Amino acid sequence: MTSLPSLRDRLIRWANQNSGSDHPAGLAAMLGLLEADFAALPGVSVDRVACPGTAAQALRVRYRPEAPVQVFLCGHYDTVYGADHPFQACTLLDEHTLRGPGVTDMKGGLVVLHAALESYLAAAPSAALGFEALLTPDEEIGSFGSAPLLAEAARRHRLGLVFEPARPNGSLVRSRKGTGNFVATCRGRAGHAAKTPSDARNAIAALAEFLVAAHRVPAELPGILLNIGLIRGGSEATNVVPDFAQALLDVRTTHVADRDLVLARLAELAAPINAREGLRLELTGSFNRPPKECGPAEEAAFAALQQCGRELGLAPFSWVHAGGGSDGNLLSAAGLPNLDGLGVIGDHLHSDREQCSLPSLAERAQLGARFLRRCADGGLPRPA
Repeated sequence: MTSLPSLRDRLIRWANQNSGSDHPAGLAAMLGLLEADFAALPGVSVDRVACPGTAAQALRVRYRPEAPVQVFLCGHYDTVYGADHPFQACTLLDEHTLRGPGVTDMKGGLVVLHAALESYLAAAPSAALGFEALLTPDEEIGSFGSAPLLAEAARRHRLGLVFEPARPNGSLVRSRKGTGNFVATCRGRAGHAAKTPSDARNAIAALAEFLVAAHRVPAELPGILLNIGLIRGGSEATNVVPDFAQALLDVRTTHVADRDLVLARLAELAAPINAREGLRLELTGSFNRPPKECGPAEEAAFAALQQCGRELGLAPFSWVHAGGGSDGNLLSAAGLPNLDGLGVIGDHLHSDREQCSLPSLAERAQLGARFLRRCADGGLPRPA
């Protein structure tokens, strides 16, 4: 196993390279760093893979693709920190804690993934096991370019391992909410604010009525999360009744069946507005990630992972439901059972306080390597 200082230094080197999802040059530079480090692993083949609809590329690492048991590992190298974001460099807070952009989400996870493979390959790996790792450039913006690659890979493997960050207490992710992005657009009729009686229709007022009701949906439908984001409409001229208003909505569901329920409820809330002459409210958008639900294969794999942790003397860990989505959602939708949250332990993701536990780099790498050996020895759950 690579020493903890070496893992720390690799993470600092990777995290100090900006790779915001919307920064092509940074993504290309980060891809080069990853390619060099993963290509140094013994016996693997490494190639760049085009992502449909984007100039960014994924990195694919393969080992023994002809082996009878195949495991898929994945992670993303884009972050939420753009090239002009003030948070660009790592700071060592103490010997155990590193703060920096993406140190937890998820360059720390990529360090764990790399170190797990390095450790596994160094210990006379079994000919029975092959693996494929896919490192993608667009997870933070919905994985639209890499989703086809993930779905294709899901068909070739028995189990997926997703190196998203663990929870701050060390727990993995048992299940995740599905995620969707929607736009509520209201159109009314412009007019002079002083005209009485007025034949104008205020789009902002109508949209506000809808949004207040939509904000209550999570209380009505258990398991649903709904956040109202950016709102815009009207003009600087306050004497004009606005004929346009728009809001962005983030909607998250726990079960696949919830999607139809929440969309039907939002349609009900829009119906009274649409029944009024001169007003029209439309909801557009889609769910980009279905929920990741936990099945028997995940339960069996997690039990095996916990046993690996006990054998290594690691602190006990559990798993929890998470509100955020990941590429584990897409693997589940494609039919591949997967364990999620195998990455570094950290906190304060997506902020300038993002930090990780440095000892967990080595601990989670040891856990990943031990689990791969368990898989090679027949410890994978059998397909249904």
